[in-house]
Amino acid sequence: MNFKNIANPVKGSARSVRQIVRTGISSIKPLRLTISRRIDATFLRLAAKYRSIAPWYYCLWNSSFAREQQALAAAKLEYAEGRMNANAVSSSALLTRNIHRLEKALLMKPRREIFANAYITETVAVFTLYSNAIARDALKAPPILTWADTILNEYFSAVADTDHLINAARQKYTNASLVNTSDLSPQRPYLRNLTNPPTVSYDDLHALAIRRRSVRWFLERKVDRNLLDKAILLASQSPSACNRQPFRFIIVDEQPLLSNLVDLPMGTAGYAQNIPVFVVIVGSQTNYFHERDRHLIYIDASLAAMSFILASETLGLSSCCINWPDIEERETAIADALTLEIHERPVMCIAVGYADPQEKVAFSQKKSLEELRSYNNMRVNR
Repeated sequence: MNFKNIANPVKGSARSVRQIVRTGISSIKPLRLTISRRIDATFLRLAAKYRSIAPWYYCLWNSSFAREQQALAAAKLEYAEGRMNANAVSSSALLTRNIHRLEKALLMKPRREIFANAYITETVAVFTLYSNAIARDALKAPPILTWADTILNEYFSAVADTDHLINAARQKYTNASLVNTSDLSPQRPYLRNLTNPPTVSYDDLHALAIRRRSVRWFLERKVDRNLLDKAILLASQSPSACNRQPFRFIIVDEQPLLSNLVDLPMGTAGYAQNIPVFVVIVGSQTNYFHERDRHLIYIDASLAAMSFILASETLGLSSCCINWPDIEERETAIADALTLEIHERPVMCIAVGYADPQEKVAFSQKKSLEELRSYNNMRVNR
């Protein structure tokens, strides 16, 4: 018997079945996509209209905020568990925030006889935690601790001694203080000297802002790290909520890490290979104890970024701000490359280098003053 003749129809039938299955699947995919889009549109309208439905839309249907939610949860847990740990970021953030609050309270007019009693106990507790660690290990006190020591001394000199919580904190502080009163640093509220105008005029600053353009073509010239450090030092003077500075600058100027990173933001298509220095500004949510502050890493890091960019311009360096897209695959890739913690988020990236004078920059027409501002009117003029 010729089994070959029997096998051929079987093979042909199998191919036909596979073709039918493929055709069916290919016809189902557009249908599934259409149904998905219609469900999304309906769900989205409901979420936009009803606040109670919005969380369900992003919980059950759209997972775009999943990484941010996990980052906030991890940061909140670390803040709660690390606030009394001298090696944790949250304890440093707590001390910085509360000392800044004390500074502001010392400036108030009129100043109350008793103030800060709601948080002075935990402030002194964290300060004692750090001072004990410094004394135990015979280390030199960092600037943040000498600042805290000075402000606490100012506070206890100014506040009345009629509150038992404050008196208990006063005694604990006295036992933990690192220096004598005569040795206290000048890190305290002070009067600015306004008799002399700033050496930088408005016209100077405006000219610098006009000179700063987004540069995408750089010379093949290594950037001096000392210049980058100087720009970051200036950026550190930027304002931040309660002086917590919840960000750090990661500078990448060596291969192969540079090549691995420059394509991740998506906005570098066409010139990524020309970037000599790639800066990633990373924010840490562990500086905060509540979801209400979740936007501060973006606000504070952006303020520092602008100072960094303008400082770079004065040092002969040009730059280009690069938006960071919140796309899960790219978030995972940059987190792996930079070994970021789960509570850390890339805020933005910046390309830095020496501009190629032979290459053009975009004109980038800006909005008019009338489009950008209004006085005592909730809507700008359009």
